[in-house]
Amino acid sequence: MRLSIALHIAILLAPFARADQSAVPDLTALSLAALSEDKTESQNAIASLRAAGPKGLQTLIETYEAAITRHKNKPTKSEPMWDRLSAALDQVAAQKDAWAAGLYWYTDLEQAERVAKETGHPILSLRLLGTLDTELSCVNSRFFRTALYPDAGVGKFLRENFILHWQSHRPVPKLTIDFGDGRTIERTITGNSVHYVLTPEGRVVDVLPGLYGPAAFLRAIVDAHGLAAVYNRPGFAQILADYHNSHLIGIRSNWSADLRTIGLQAPVLAQSENTGRQVGPGAPTAMAGTRVAVAKSAAETRSVFALVPDRTALASSTEEATWSKIAALHSADGKLDTGSRAVILSKTGDAVAANNLTISKKKLEDPVTRLVRNFERSVAEDTVRNEYLFHSQIHEWFTTNRIPTNLDLLNEKVYAQLFLMPKTDPYLGLVPADTYTALPADRASK
Repeated sequence: MRLSIALHIAILLAPFARADQSAVPDLTALSLAALSEDKTESQNAIASLRAAGPKGLQTLIETYEAAITRHKNKPTKSEPMWDRLSAALDQVAAQKDAWAAGLYWYTDLEQAERVAKETGHPILSLRLLGTLDTELSCVNSRFFRTALYPDAGVGKFLRENFILHWQSHRPVPKLTIDFGDGRTIERTITGNSVHYVLTPEGRVVDVLPGLYGPAAFLRAIVDAHGLAAVYNRPGFAQILADYHNSHLIGIRSNWSADLRTIGLQAPVLAQSENTGRQVGPGAPTAMAGTRVAVAKSAAETRSVFALVPDRTALASSTEEATWSKIAALHSADGKLDTGSRAVILSKTGDAVAANNLTISKKKLEDPVTRLVRNFERSVAEDTVRNEYLFHSQIHEWFTTNRIPTNLDLLNEKVYAQLFLMPKTDPYLGLVPADTYTALPADRASK
C-alpha cells in the first residue's frame, strides 16, 4: 500500500482528468492522494471526495478494494497505512468503521432532502448521542455500526434505496475510570438512538427506536420504504393510518402469541359496553382513549383490538426472565453475518488473541464464538423489547394523530416519552433527586 514516487508525481500533476474538464474531479486521483503522507494534500483530497457524495466514497473503496478485503478477512492483522486508509474512509463516509459498511451519510438534513427529491429515494435519518463518525458515540449507535450497517443485506438495501442522514441529539455522557496506578479507561454511560424513515420531502412515516437485529431491521426498513415510496398518492394520510393500524394489531397479536408459546397466559381485555374502550389489567392507554377520533380504518379495526391484549397490560405482565424466553423465539433476528463479525474482531483482536493462547486441543469453545453468541442473544432481546414496547407506542401515536409534523419536535417526544431522557433533565436521569450519594449536592455540576 506504499505510494511510489511516480504515483505521487502523477497525483500532483493530474489532480483532475483534463484541463477542459476541470469542473469534474478525478476521483481516482483524489483517492490515491487521500493516503498521502503530506497531511495538507491528504485532507484536501478527503474533503473533495466527501464533497463528491456517495460516488466519492465508492471510488475510494474501489481504489483500495484489495486492502479492505484483506482487512475484512483478517481484521486483527496490522497492515502498513491501514490506519490512514481507515481514517480516510471514515471521514468521507462520516461514519466510524466505514470500511465494514461502505455507507455514505449526509450530516445536513436540507442537503439530504435535496438529494432525496432528485433521486426519489426516501431518507433514513438517525438521531444519536454523540456523533456517528467517532468511536465513543452512544452504545446503540456503536451497535448499529457493528450489527446493522456492515450486514450484507441491510447495507445493500440502505445503499440502493435510501438517502442516509445522521444528526447528534446531544453530546454523549462519558465516564473516565482512574485505576489509581496511571491506567484509565473511558466509556459512555447512557444513551439511545433512533432511526426515522422520511419521505423525500421530509415527512416521517415510521420510527425505529433503539437496536434491532439485522433480519428484523431489514424487514422494518423494507416495509417503511414501501410506504414512503407512495407518499404522493391521493389519500396518503389514510394509507399511513392503515399501515400503522395493521402493524399495531400485528405486534400485539404476536406478543400475546409469544407469551402463550413460552407457557404464560397473556392478559385478555374486555370492552366496556358503554364506552367501547378496553378495560382490564393495567392503566388504559392513549390508544384506548382516543381511538374514536381516528380515521375510518381505525374505527373498522375496533373489533380486532378487542381480541388482542393492551400494550400496558402486556408490558406489566412481562418480566426480565420472560423477555429472555421471548427473545429465544426470535433468535434468528439477532444473527450476525461475516461483516459484523469482522467489526467485532477488529475491536477485540488483542484480547481474543491472548485468550486463544490459553485454549488447549480440548473441545473448548472459542472465545470469539462465545462473545458473538452472547452479543447475538442481547441483540435479539433488544429487538423484541424495542418492537413490542417502543415501536408499538410509535404505531399508537400515528393512529391517534399524536405525531408532530416537525421532525425535531417528534425527536424530542421520542427521547422524552420513550427513552425517558428529556432535554429538560441535564443529567439524563443519572442524578436522581431521591438517591443519597454521600457526595456534596453540587458535585454533579462540577
